[in-house]
Amino acid sequence: MNMSVKIAGVEFKNPVMEASGTFGSGMEYSEFVDLNRLGAVVTKGVASVPWPGNPTPRIAEVYGGMLNAIGLQNPGIDVFTKRDIPFLKQYDTKIVVNVCGKTTEEYIDVVERLGDQPADMLEINISCPNVKEGGIAFGQDPKAVEAITREVKAHAKQPIIMKLSPNVTDITVMARAAEAGGADAISLINTLTGMKIDIHKRAFALANKTGGLSGPAVKPVAVRMVYQAAQAVKVPIIGMGGIRNADDALEFILAGATAVAIGTANFHNPYATVETVDGIRAYMERYGIEDIRDLIGAVR
Repeated sequence: MNMSVKIAGVEFKNPVMEASGTFGSGMEYSEFVDLNRLGAVVTKGVASVPWPGNPTPRIAEVYGGMLNAIGLQNPGIDVFTKRDIPFLKQYDTKIVVNVCGKTTEEYIDVVERLGDQPADMLEINISCPNVKEGGIAFGQDPKAVEAITREVKAHAKQPIIMKLSPNVTDITVMARAAEAGGADAISLINTLTGMKIDIHKRAFALANKTGGLSGPAVKPVAVRMVYQAAQAVKVPIIGMGGIRNADDALEFILAGATAVAIGTANFHNPYATVETVDGIRAYMERYGIEDIRDLIGAVR
């Protein structure tokens, strides 16, 4: 039985990874999960300099998921390359580094500094606010998506995955823009913008007022967007959004995703990733499927 998948020439032993920002760089979770069993570990977002993130409170539980306004807090590329990359190199898994920035130049700086690092792919988080354009996210303007993809691709030594925001009118426009800019793959969805109000305090639950909604509540939206993107572009897709188990993951694969990433589920079940790997294998055995690639985009 073959569970391996290939994205931009990089072979993953299985299609399961975790979503950036929900796993650190795997250090904490390595107490629960054998990282060797994952197709890849996707790191938390890395910027050119340390980011303090947003003021607290910055997490709120909501029906069917959670809101977060962490603000991409991270220690910066220097600490990351000294601490996190050496840790991950101990394991037989692919390393996908998530990159964030507030200007095109910041993204390029990180990408260039990762050029000589043993990272297998770079995931570019374009839901970051573009400070030069008044704070609108790079990923909400197709021209900006294509432009930043082209710039990053020109400087990257590794294949690049563009992580798309769902907070747009038509996801296929953004997917095509990333493909036109030279993306090797796309990942979706990032969080949906949401809000929670504490009726007793008569105040916003998050200091930032709004936050990113993730968890089971977003899964139907995510599956729909992955399907639409798969019909619109030829590059491989990494699907995510509310995946808790193998059943959820298989929906994304059948919709057209080559691989899947598990995010919020890690917070309440640290074994979610490896359980999903086992569940996909059991599904393939049950239905006599020899190659997982036969499932990718099987629903049309």
